[in-house]
Amino acid sequence: MAKDSKKEIKRELDLSVNTGVQGQYKNWFLDYASYVILERAVPAVEDGLKPVQRRILHAMKEMDDGRYNKVANIIGQSMQYHPHGDMSIGDALVNMGQKDLLIDTQGNWGDVRTGDSAAASRYIEARLSKLALEIAFNAKTTGWQLSYDGRKNEPITLPMKFPLLLAQGAEGIAVGLSTKILPHNFIELCEASIKYLKGRKFELFPDFLTGGMIDVSNYNKGKRGGKVKVRAIIEEQDKKTLVIKSVPYGITTSSLVDSIVKANDNGKIKIKKVTDGTAQEVAIYVELAPGISPDITIDALYAFTDCEISISPNACVIVENKPRFITVNELLETSTENTKELLKRELEIKLAELEEKWHYTSLEKIFFEEKIYKELEQKHKSWDDVIDAIDKAFIPYKKKLKRAIHREDLLKLTEKPVRRIYRLDINDLIEQIKAIDEEINQVNFNLEHLTDFAIAYFENLIKKFGKGRERKTEIKLFDSIEAKHVVIANTKLYINAAEGFIGTSLKKNDFLCECSDLDDIICFTKAGKMKVVRVADKVFIGKDILHAAVFQKGDERTTFNMIYVDGKSGVSYAKRFNVTAITRDKEYDLTKGSDKSKVHYFTANPNGEAEVVRILLSPNCNARNKELDFDFSTLEIKGRSSNGNQVVKYPIRSVKLKEKGKSTLEGRKLWFDDKFGRLNMEEKGNLLGSFDDENILVIYSDGSYEIVDTELSQRFDVEKVILIEKFDPEKVITAVYLDNDKKQFNVKRFRIETNTMKSKFSFIKDGEGNYVEAVTMDEQPVLQVQIGRGSSQRTTKFRIANLVEVMGWKAVGAKLMDFSKSVAMEWISPKKTAGNADDQPSLF
Repeated sequence: MAKDSKKEIKRELDLSVNTGVQGQYKNWFLDYASYVILERAVPAVEDGLKPVQRRILHAMKEMDDGRYNKVANIIGQSMQYHPHGDMSIGDALVNMGQKDLLIDTQGNWGDVRTGDSAAASRYIEARLSKLALEIAFNAKTTGWQLSYDGRKNEPITLPMKFPLLLAQGAEGIAVGLSTKILPHNFIELCEASIKYLKGRKFELFPDFLTGGMIDVSNYNKGKRGGKVKVRAIIEEQDKKTLVIKSVPYGITTSSLVDSIVKANDNGKIKIKKVTDGTAQEVAIYVELAPGISPDITIDALYAFTDCEISISPNACVIVENKPRFITVNELLETSTENTKELLKRELEIKLAELEEKWHYTSLEKIFFEEKIYKELEQKHKSWDDVIDAIDKAFIPYKKKLKRAIHREDLLKLTEKPVRRIYRLDINDLIEQIKAIDEEINQVNFNLEHLTDFAIAYFENLIKKFGKGRERKTEIKLFDSIEAKHVVIANTKLYINAAEGFIGTSLKKNDFLCECSDLDDIICFTKAGKMKVVRVADKVFIGKDILHAAVFQKGDERTTFNMIYVDGKSGVSYAKRFNVTAITRDKEYDLTKGSDKSKVHYFTANPNGEAEVVRILLSPNCNARNKELDFDFSTLEIKGRSSNGNQVVKYPIRSVKLKEKGKSTLEGRKLWFDDKFGRLNMEEKGNLLGSFDDENILVIYSDGSYEIVDTELSQRFDVEKVILIEKFDPEKVITAVYLDNDKKQFNVKRFRIETNTMKSKFSFIKDGEGNYVEAVTMDEQPVLQVQIGRGSSQRTTKFRIANLVEVMGWKAVGAKLMDFSKSVAMEWISPKKTAGNADDQPSLF
């Protein structure tokens, strides 16, 4: 019985059967998936709307009388077309209202920046925006279908004459696929459509209402596989406080604050307090803990919190009732062609209406001008005879008409009130026909020049609706931030050197250093072994650890000096080496590899220092001199696998430091990357020079300067930095700045007299609108000034050293010339001014 029962169950669930319940099981999933894709989650390419959005807009158009309607009423009206409940309609309506494109809102509609929800639907109101009425509705070009209950007609798609899908974006998850189209800028979309119509290339990049910054280098035109990075704008209010002035797209201020608190709790960053002061503008204040660098904290906020997020676009739309993955460029081209076709259909409809109007107005003119109306006064046998008589009376004039006269035309004429006809009435009809002719000619011209007409349409959209819709998200190239370089030292590392263990849990042993849980630790043992391991609770390295420290990958300056004895020959060797790259957890032998080899002496030198050591030999050896000095500076720095140079063949008793070493390396060369505002050693940007203990001078366009050290974690605002170079207190700075109050350019020459590090000092006259126009540190600066444009342009050169003496850094300076908007200044080589008659010996 049991076997028969199993066979029966198997027969009932056999999905190969296409009829009855079995067939429904077979097809339901596909039907459901298709329904969700086509009717719920993915927008249509024609108008860029999901069905719920389309039905809401259609319902609002039915209700439109220019006044605001309660959202509750709009939801009720939309439910006649959308059979999925009021919550889904309300959510979709609020989402569209927050995008500030198609819906004009009134009341509390929530805030996408803070995540605050909208008020209840009975309290808020909405109406169609003027933009929506302009681009989305035309009953004559709309395709219609029956609503779900068959009682009303609803649009198949709205006749959208604008790339709405790219403007407001879309996101949806269906069965087996999803879509994520990022919003783009209204003005840029119109301009891109114009470029496309003109046959030019165009680029499109996302723009968010929340502002912030975006890196679009991997956007890939919005196609699958692309990625954008979005960052909040973080500014340094003072040395103890950072202020976050925007949130990334899709992130709220509350979730951003939570991510900051979580990163602090996990030890990734170290802050004192975070406060959300968002009101009309986003303002999240981050108070730093004592001794924490603002620059490193900014990097850490980007690395460990929602201040930076990655978004993977995935442009999927419904094309001809099928989902299709395309690029945003293809979307715009399709939308532009659709707009062009809709404009053509509107023109054709208008042309047909004008021609019909022209036809009837001409009939009416002939009817009265040729007194055909008098046929109505004749005693005909029947009404049909009257109509036939009027038709015969029009025979001489039918050639003047553009189409045949139908019976309906004649019946319409007879409905006109028959009264005494004045010449004034006929003249009015003639003027109407002329005006209609002009309109017909214009419509025909627009049809013949449809592309130009479409271009003018998009230009008119920018003119009418572009104000206030400028780009809000700044496009920038982001520098990559390595988490291990910006995470704070959030754990303590301990060492048991004798037993060969290191770890964070060995708190009863010796403290080694503070580090982060992302760091690697490099360790050396007395047996001449080296290993790099991750920070962990407890790791075995090898007995008798000589040195352990945080490992910096790619560090070419830290040099290890070592003397070891080869266990096989008994000969001692000295070597100097760097460790720039390794395989984690692999043990490396720094000796010749013989058993019983051991290290006599080992030091780690951060700047390649080479000390002098005193070697004491065993008293039992045959060497004549039992003491000798060895200078590590005589050795070249080689790789870790080198054997080293022979020091002595006799047994060594001990090695002691005799004289501290000096660096044998050149100064560290630094470059300034003017794309990211960073110092670096990777030869990116402009070379600042070779640095040992020197500092850097930074001069800003607002007329301030500061002296900073060579710490690579510093950030500089490249838009404000106008000069950055190695600081030399003896150099004279020459600066030309605008005195906005007196509308003149002043010039001054001065030396830096302050020595406070990382503090800004203003060296120009205080005043709103004052800024530095030109600055140099040349010894004999020559300033070339161009005034005017075109044929009226003139050039003058100033030898500044002959005009202005060196003065104090707080001095106002002397007048150089009057202010002019058409002035252009640049520093030139003094050689170019030799023998030039334009050289000015004195000021203007």
